[in-house]
Amino acid sequence: MSAADFTKLAELFPDERVTHSFVRDIQLPATAGKPSPGVFALITLDNGLDHTKPTTLGPNTLIELGTVLEGLRERAGRGEIVGVGVTGKPYFLVAGADLSSVKSLKTRDQGLWMAQLGHDVYGTLANLGVPGFAFINGVALGGGLEIALQSTYRTVSTAAGALALPEAALGLVPGWGGVYILPRLIGPENAVKVMIGNPLSNNRALSGPEAFELGIADALFEPADFLEQSLAWAARVITGETVPERANAVDPSMPAIGERWDKAVAAGRALVEAKTSNASPAPAKVLDILEANRTMTQAESAQLECETLAGLMQTDEFHATVYAFLDLVQKRSKRPAGAPDRTLARPVTKVGVVGAGLMASQLALLFARQLKVPVVMTDIDQARVDKGVAYVHAEVDKLLGKKRITHDAANRTRALVSGSVSKEAFADADFVIEAVFEELNVKKLVFAEVEAIVSPDCILATNTSSLSVTAMAEDLAHPERLVGFHFFNPVAVMPLLEIVRAPRTDDAVLATAFELAKGLKKTAVLVKDAPAFVVNRILLRLMGEVIAAFDEGTPAEVADNALRPMGLPMTPFTLGAMVGLPVAQHVQESLHAAFGERFPVSANLQKLIDNGVKSLWAPTEGGSQEIPDSTLSLLSVGTSPSTGEEVLQRVQDALAEEIGLMLDEGVVAGPEDIDLCMILGAGWPMFLGGITPYLDRVGASERVNGRRFQAPGVASRSVTV
Repeated sequence: MSAADFTKLAELFPDERVTHSFVRDIQLPATAGKPSPGVFALITLDNGLDHTKPTTLGPNTLIELGTVLEGLRERAGRGEIVGVGVTGKPYFLVAGADLSSVKSLKTRDQGLWMAQLGHDVYGTLANLGVPGFAFINGVALGGGLEIALQSTYRTVSTAAGALALPEAALGLVPGWGGVYILPRLIGPENAVKVMIGNPLSNNRALSGPEAFELGIADALFEPADFLEQSLAWAARVITGETVPERANAVDPSMPAIGERWDKAVAAGRALVEAKTSNASPAPAKVLDILEANRTMTQAESAQLECETLAGLMQTDEFHATVYAFLDLVQKRSKRPAGAPDRTLARPVTKVGVVGAGLMASQLALLFARQLKVPVVMTDIDQARVDKGVAYVHAEVDKLLGKKRITHDAANRTRALVSGSVSKEAFADADFVIEAVFEELNVKKLVFAEVEAIVSPDCILATNTSSLSVTAMAEDLAHPERLVGFHFFNPVAVMPLLEIVRAPRTDDAVLATAFELAKGLKKTAVLVKDAPAFVVNRILLRLMGEVIAAFDEGTPAEVADNALRPMGLPMTPFTLGAMVGLPVAQHVQESLHAAFGERFPVSANLQKLIDNGVKSLWAPTEGGSQEIPDSTLSLLSVGTSPSTGEEVLQRVQDALAEEIGLMLDEGVVAGPEDIDLCMILGAGWPMFLGGITPYLDRVGASERVNGRRFQAPGVASRSVTV
């Protein structure tokens, strides 16, 4: 690759928001009675915007950084500087490659140029002629973390969050040296955790202390004087006073390390199979590179990374992932379709929770921890109330034990949550949410009691997963105050909140609901009051088709594994056992009552429930699963089995039909909202693009509805090269 090629690539992005490389010279402090080791050049990466606009790496950014580094290498050669450091604007080192730029690369050659440009620039950083330092002051994702890895030494702030190599979840591989450097720095097992385990576990990221513990960073400092401490530490390293210890670093040429390497790769492949059924190519490609580069030079690994990246950038899975991550999670989620003007929102200074069971207790903890307002739970007797409050306190203690919160925060959160057997405790509440038994008459009775106590402006909310919000409101004196506020379990983990507008819900109530969702750090999607709303309606249609295939005579292992090519987080029968067969059947019955035979009610499932069977499967001694004879004896199945391929297409077509009907009914504003709901509410993989792009790609949308949900090129390749 030539400089002209890189310039040609950069010219394709005239509108790139460039992250500039600002350089200043700093005289390093004297250490231990010794004079200053000399002048240190500090690069600050900054795009000129506030903390809501992360710094990213596009072609123009990389060329500018490379030019700056070339100049510093020349200065180092002349003896003008003794070291080079890289840090970022407040809260960020760098948030990774600019996915908008990467997505718009039209050809494989352009993708190859982008990959090679990064290696060219990072190679300069790694070979300056003087030590290079990365001062990780905040977010460092993907290529941002690889900047740090290419440096000779690294410090990290205790306040730094979101350190990760998330490429496996984004349809790519860490392409600028991470796959080569990381396993040598922290060991192959830890590297697999960071590059495979974390991305495939809801894109988990490391905190600064966690990164230091693994050995990604050599030193850990507090945020208040992070830069000053990092510079002083760099001075000590340059003078030889401090020699970083890297307890987890390995030499892959050693036979024992080779064995560990192979085991780590094998464990990674097993994890990929379990998490994705190998439905996305990227995670396996990461492991392919890791496996191969144990005996490669860094240059050979770099070439393999570039070739792999260039190929992955042309896959449907990558384009679907960018649509899911960038267009939906990063953009649409921040501007919910149909949300009223936020200025209409009312203040919420106290929250009431009706119920003190598991879901109610989770809600109480969430409201207290995130909103930092008093929360009171009620239930029918003191024992239940005490149990709910005790649960909250125990969860706070767990957070404290894991150092997720401080002692002060723990004490404040405990003090905010109280309980009562009287709903009179809601008299001064601004927002009351019920989390009681999923029965319409029970919920109506609860709201009648609460409305008689609360102020006229108090908002009432239901956490129902499938019942009619409109029906709940019909007997209220002020039905306009009721809104659906549907959380997903576990409440602390699942980011989606379905906000349900009934016909008479007013704009101020709705605006307050959206502001509360934001305060709770949830992604809210506005949905129409329709049976089971979005996520449960789609999941129950899927499960209903699979169960129906089993009832017709399809072997259980065939029916349950038919959807593995989709790479869903769990099989349908596993999902049913997790949510509870009685709960699944109850929702299915509600949907059957509303929509008829599109949602059949399984007699076999009811037999399992009636006999206390919690799951169709039971584990065997060998670790596999089988249906016990005692369970089989309860079931009556037909004689019309289907193949796995037939079940898969049956489900694809059923989902295309159901989603088409939901859009026709106006349940949500568009297919993007359905995709967002399935990603954040059901954990569906981003490489599917949610659900509608997948149904377009496999032809189900046109088979069933005669049209695609998305325009060609949205969440898929528009050009094949």
